[in-house]
Amino acid sequence: MDNNIINIKKASGELEPFSFQKLRDSLQRSGASLKEIDKVIEYIKPKLYDGITTKEIYSRAFSILKKYNKLHASKFSLKKAIFDLGPTGYPFERLVGALLKQKGFKTKVGVILPGKCVTHEIDVLAEKNNFTYAIECKFHLKPNYANNVKIPLYINSRFLDIQEQWNKNPEKKSVLKQGWIVTNTKFTEDAINYAKCAGLSLLSWDYPKNNGIKNNIDKYGLYPITVLTTLTKREKNLLIENDVILTKELLEASLILNKLGFPETKIRKVLSEVRDLCELN
Repeated sequence: MDNNIINIKKASGELEPFSFQKLRDSLQRSGASLKEIDKVIEYIKPKLYDGITTKEIYSRAFSILKKYNKLHASKFSLKKAIFDLGPTGYPFERLVGALLKQKGFKTKVGVILPGKCVTHEIDVLAEKNNFTYAIECKFHLKPNYANNVKIPLYINSRFLDIQEQWNKNPEKKSVLKQGWIVTNTKFTEDAINYAKCAGLSLLSWDYPKNNGIKNNIDKYGLYPITVLTTLTKREKNLLIENDVILTKELLEASLILNKLGFPETKIRKVLSEVRDLCELN
């Protein structure tokens, strides 16, 4: 099968040749062992067909990996887990705020700031070393969505309006330095080029290279609760509705599981998975 070209359908609808190496690399990044990776490949090989979707390949790979190692399956499911934080963008904003805290920033989520012309709502305000950053989070439910140049154009105009008002205010103890845009999908090339020229900072799933959202989540172990294999979709949504977004928050406030009526056996399983996931990092 390795010598035959199998075209797979991406989320965008485009076709591209399937690569076993890409799948191996993705599984390896989740921490899967060579033996586990071989088992997944062995399982998927006979099930490939021309036009199979990336979603179906992922689903099959996840299901078999979960049988061998739930922790590696959790990490492998990270991209989907971030989409599962929706439909609103607030949990994603909380995740972004938590990542910045790990980097030494003081953060606030959902801040109203006056501009020179109008008032603006800022998704995340981050401060460090006497500099403040205004961060706009663009959460999308469709994985093939690309943030085009209109997004940084719009965000930059908002930022400049706030920046002028902020920096002329003598009561402000920090300088409003830069606008950031964070998305769970991707940016077009034009959007990236404009942001570089305008001085905006961009962060997406895999941009900047080797320092995107995925790399940062893995680095700091800030996994959303939606990666957990011991929780059902309904249970995950229940926790999100109660403002529990990160797996680490379950360790810090495990009583929320009792309050929400989780059985003791379930609580032990969930917390055990969370601890193992934390130790893995």
